[in-house]
Amino acid sequence: MDRKVTIFEIDDALTRYLQEISQTPLLTAEQEVELAKAMVTGRRARARLHRAQANSTERKRLAAIVREAEEAQHKLIAANFRLVISIAKKYRNRGLPFSDLIQEGNLGLMRAVEKFDYKLGFRFSTYATWWIRQSVTRAIADQGRMIRLPVHASDKANKIAIVSRRLEQELGRSPTANEIASELGTTTHKVETLIKKSQQPLSLEMPLGEEGDLTLGDFIPDEATRSPNETVTRHLLGEQVRDALSVLTPREKQVLSLRFGLDDGQGRTLDEIGDELGYTRERIRQIEKKALQKLRHPQLTEKMHGYLES
Repeated sequence: MDRKVTIFEIDDALTRYLQEISQTPLLTAEQEVELAKAMVTGRRARARLHRAQANSTERKRLAAIVREAEEAQHKLIAANFRLVISIAKKYRNRGLPFSDLIQEGNLGLMRAVEKFDYKLGFRFSTYATWWIRQSVTRAIADQGRMIRLPVHASDKANKIAIVSRRLEQELGRSPTANEIASELGTTTHKVETLIKKSQQPLSLEMPLGEEGDLTLGDFIPDEATRSPNETVTRHLLGEQVRDALSVLTPREKQVLSLRFGLDDGQGRTLDEIGDELGYTRERIRQIEKKALQKLRHPQLTEKMHGYLES
């Protein structure tokens, strides 16, 4: 008979984990970029590795690059475990044990590492926060469905949800019931039955934010518009563009915001802006021209283009 793990042992293991990750030094912005570059190079090398001749010098060289990329990935993940802890703490007492919140947050962290684009100029922690929060709140939402099940069924459904998210991370797609069953050592029928029972509708107004300021609906992606990665990238770019606009006068900022749709994604014509603000088309053109001249610093221009293209 398997020995049951006590709550004291779980707490002790969690304490050791927290102590261990606290020893990992944080990364500078430059170190993050170097690690991200190594990962990009590694992805290219992995693709070429499949085409390289067996036992060739080129194959050995590519394999070494891939190993370096894997080490870079591990370093970037390990250096941000504390970020996961800080976010997970804000979602305590919402139906999931703290250790589960950490596990879910770590899955979000790994997803962020895969999607991170250092060329956009964000610090990794800024980018990863969105993915970690999405992963944690998604798990809490799943738990919200499961609390309507009997205790024994809820525990099993929770295990299914955790395994499902881990497999989704590994496979890059939603796992099948058969794959989940194989991982848990149970039957496909039992998995399908529990999934069906746990898939009860939840209100999109279910509070999930740190202070109840966010709802489940805030983390449901609109598949008809942008992917989660596009959503977070556009949000962060938007923040940088708004920071760049701080060099403008209030009127110039208003004109450019309307012209390029920085607030609502809907760009306006010069005539439309003139009608809205009570100026002639020519006056709006002059304000726009002067504002753009102020923004002709290469970095500001690049951020503006990146935002508009996203």
